Amino acid sequence: MKSIFRQVALIGKYHAAVAPALAASAHAALEGIAEFLTSQGCHVVVERDTAAVTEITGYPTADVAGIGTQCDLGVVVGGDGTMLGIGRQLARHGTPLVGINQGRLGFITDIPIEHYRTVLPPMLAGEYDEDHRTLMHAIVVRDGHAVFDALALNDVVVNRGATSGMVELRIEVDGHFVSRQRSDGLIMSTPTGSTAYALSAGGPLLHPSTPGWLMVPIAPHTLSNRPIVLPDSSEIAIELVAGRDASANFDMQSLASLLHGDRITVRRSQHKVRFLHPRGWSYFDTLRKKMHWNEGA
Repeated sequence: MKSIFRQVALIGKYHAAVAPALAASAHAALEGIAEFLTSQGCHVVVERDTAAVTEITGYPTADVAGIGTQCDLGVVVGGDGTMLGIGRQLARHGTPLVGINQGRLGFITDIPIEHYRTVLPPMLAGEYDEDHRTLMHAIVVRDGHAVFDALALNDVVVNRGATSGMVELRIEVDGHFVSRQRSDGLIMSTPTGSTAYALSAGGPLLHPSTPGWLMVPIAPHTLSNRPIVLPDSSEIAIELVAGRDASANFDMQSLASLLHGDRITVRRSQHKVRFLHPRGWSYFDTLRKKMHWNEGA
């Protein structure tokens, strides 16, 4: 079988320098995958920072913008954090992504690295399932001016400072006052992020095709402040009323320090992330495997 994808980008851990042993492991994995993709008739382009960190050579490189305009598939090797970072950046280009899991959980990098040689060929030939994941677009507004702007595939989190007490937040949905709550923070999650921080804070799981947001308070002072599912057509506004050293986190990969009176508005992005999965892929299979359901059954 020959690949229907001609220009294939290879992306690994590129956000920060990794330990030498991990870099060597990543180099070996990426080298093997690059050679395999080439054998399938693909022209391989390595993401520029991936090449720099892992010292992989012999292939042309491109930055993320270049990948978005030049490549018709991205193969992401690493964990979910790697996929989160590249997924946000390539969403505007509509580049489909395949995830090969070299991390721990692998909710969105769902091909085990030891199986890529058998799983990838039919996918490259067009035998795959595709799903689209919604992105959040969040803006931090201070004194009427946007001071921070970010996308999130998992979640937008308002947190108290590490050594301070609770924060007090005022929450609106589509301009309607919802609540004023004291807590350790608040999580606004996409369905993709419902298996991440929101789950740890007591939120439910949302199927990826559910057109909704999940709003989950973190250790609320009033126990009747419970998680709630909102339509993803809503615009949510979160105002910091009180609390020291508070911050807003976007997929836990970018951060904005907050002042009293700052408002974080969250709405649905016009872009979506395209994931390709092996034919027959099921979200429920992923849940059973990653969350160890039915063990002992």
